[in-house]
Amino acid sequence: MDVPGDAPARWDRDTALTVLYTAHHRSLVRIAGLLLRDVDAAEDVVQDAFVGLYRRWYRLRDPDKAAAYLRQATVNGARSALRRRGTARRALPRLLPTATDPDVAAQVTARHTVTDALARLPERQREVLVLRYYADLSEAQIADTLGISRGAVKTHASRGLAALRPSLELVR
Repeated sequence: MDVPGDAPARWDRDTALTVLYTAHHRSLVRIAGLLLRDVDAAEDVVQDAFVGLYRRWYRLRDPDKAAAYLRQATVNGARSALRRRGTARRALPRLLPTATDPDVAAQVTARHTVTDALARLPERQREVLVLRYYADLSEAQIADTLGISRGAVKTHASRGLAALRPSLELVR
């Protein structure tokens, strides 16, 4: 089997999807998880993105852009899941694990503080920040994924960071 850096255009559909799944599944689930705050729903969204790509593989104009398609399908799927849910605040219950190590408890608390702060942001700001700082996408990639201009990406990132700053001062 070819490695993820090879051109998917020459692969058959099954090989291409296997390589894409191996290379991108985990990060897509994390992106969806950060947007949805629900690991099970994130898995479902990513699974649906891969199924959709599998069904449409032969209609894909540029198979080399399959990873970008999966990213966009994941973000769109997360949006749909949030709409169906009605609100992101009914997501994953807040159950802190029992930890005897204070460092572990502090890390879990800090993670909840960050995800709670992200959940309070407007949807577009949250999407931009997750794609920028978790997925490490460039402004151009974020703009393509969300269907907005690079200037809008900069604006949403700036406003989102400004809104997060007061909440996250406590995490330091």
